[in-house]
Amino acid sequence: MDSVTVIAIFSIAAAALCMAIGSIGPAFGEARAVAQALGSIAQQPDEAATISRTLFIGLAMIESIAIYCFVISIILIFANPFWNHIVAVKPGG
Repeated sequence: MDSVTVIAIFSIAAAALCMAIGSIGPAFGEARAVAQALGSIAQQPDEAATISRTLFIGLAMIESIAIYCFVISIILIFANPFWNHIVAVKPGG
């Protein structure tokens, strides 16, 4: 295998690993946040609007972690900084 193929394989594997690990944590975090919010609303129904508003802000913050992992994966696949270096160093390239 040439070096370009190796870089491609490792880039795709790294992107897949980044998305797999980077989406498990936020999924568990969001599930726990929703469960806690539902428990809080069940105990204090009068505060449902405040709890829901705070929940949605927290969910947006938690989801941003998964979005950052998605961005890193897209960079690794489509705008990999190693491609230009390998092509420039490769003999005859």
